[in-house]
Amino acid sequence: MSGLVSAASIPELRKRVIFTLLMLLVYRMGVQIPTPGINGEALAAFFEKNASTLFGMFNMFSGGALENFSIFALGIMPYISASIIIQLLTVVVPQLEALSKEGESGRRKITQYTRYGTVILSIVQGFFIASGLEGMTSPTGSAIVLDPGLEFKLMTVLTLTSGTAFIMWLGEQMTERGIGNGISLIIFAGIVARMPAAVANTIELIKAGELALIFVPVIVVLMLAIVGFIIFVETSQRRIPIQYAKRVVGNRVYGGQSSHLPLKINVSGVIPPIFASSIMMFPATIGSFIQIDWVQQVSAALSPGTVYYYIMFVGMIVFFCFFYTAVTFKPDDVAENLKKNGGFIPGIRPGKKTAEFLDKALVRLTVVGAIYLSAVCVMPTLLISELNVPFYFGGTALLIVVGVAIDTISQIESHLIMRNYDGFMKAGRIRGRR
Repeated sequence: MSGLVSAASIPELRKRVIFTLLMLLVYRMGVQIPTPGINGEALAAFFEKNASTLFGMFNMFSGGALENFSIFALGIMPYISASIIIQLLTVVVPQLEALSKEGESGRRKITQYTRYGTVILSIVQGFFIASGLEGMTSPTGSAIVLDPGLEFKLMTVLTLTSGTAFIMWLGEQMTERGIGNGISLIIFAGIVARMPAAVANTIELIKAGELALIFVPVIVVLMLAIVGFIIFVETSQRRIPIQYAKRVVGNRVYGGQSSHLPLKINVSGVIPPIFASSIMMFPATIGSFIQIDWVQQVSAALSPGTVYYYIMFVGMIVFFCFFYTAVTFKPDDVAENLKKNGGFIPGIRPGKKTAEFLDKALVRLTVVGAIYLSAVCVMPTLLISELNVPFYFGGTALLIVVGVAIDTISQIESHLIMRNYDGFMKAGRIRGRR
């Protein structure tokens, strides 16, 4: 908390925080703007009836945008799906792999491809959603779409695609000019915005007798335990010792000091649950709007609580843990950089042996991280099926909220350290410029 208070006294950091908050405010305002041609009361009644199903989960990740069917109803998930596809193609397509190694220019080109992919996916998803809504009614039989037809489909596709593109731009602006990762903060804001309504819904379940009062203390203790466990694992590291050889340059001696290479237990962070959730949401959303027998059977098989759902969800989390770790951390490059700078791991020969050691350590950490993510993310579906507890009290949502909060606070602390590094050298005479 002292770090957050200190952030207000640094002009640059204060501007970044204010800019981020303003962008989140713009996002939340857009969530309240409905798409034309929708019967809002009928749609609200439909979501009220299906609050504990997949629709409730989709609505939470969109921050209530889907319930209002606002211009941001698709949320940021098309961008995440496009990022997954581009990253997979980067491993397979040599041209994209070459672009990823070209530095800043290559990264901009890949980002441009991701934007194109986002627009294409938004058009496809918007069309299927518009088509599905035309055949849906509220529990009272009222039509959700006031005037169905080709014009409604085109207007909905254009509106939802534009909304997703605008959210994508907001996220990029927050990452570049604000504090924290913009895309993660948008998802964070959507989840947190639904928490008051979630608590109110839980109270209604207790009053209606659908949730036993005796389970409330258990839920609170379980929430605190999960939060503590997530913070413990997210901040845990395996520190690999690094020793630097002494080098004589002129009359001065460089190196000779000891350091360490920190490897997080959860190397991939919150990305695998987000990726896995987006993949699970895409086919389920289509299946929920298309009234075809085999599509409904697949959608039912992938619903939370089924064995197929657990297997597929856990399998995707494990896959993305290894995939994202392999993309972001390359043991060969780290070993080569250590060798160039005269660093080595005690007992391990520099070069290839160091890379093999790091790769082995990384695989072990990724296995532990994948088990941890799977356990935390599967818990809400177990609570739904066994105890009839709303899913927002754990799992992917809580993992994202805690993980994004930790990352954002870490970035704020990094800015504070860069500005006030003399705080760590109270006994010295060096003072940072203010």
